[in-house]
Amino acid sequence: MEFKMERLGLLEVGDVLPVTEGKLPGSYYYTLGKAYAMSANYRLGERLKADKGTVVGIEETPKGYFVTVEFEES
Repeated sequence: MEFKMERLGLLEVGDVLPVTEGKLPGSYYYTLGKAYAMSANYRLGERLKADKGTVVGIEETPKGYFVTVEFEES
């Protein structure tokens, strides 16, 4: 899952962080750690089951910084 981050230096590859779910009227979104980064909106069928994940990549693009996180779902 990809998260948008506003500035570098908050996370490192290999960090294991909690993820918090937020609910909107028709979708869900996720906050990584202590609001380090936020996900896009996801529909009910795409809802995340894990409560923590591992940072596997951090990328800088013209649109900002993006963090890739892997989750183990049961």
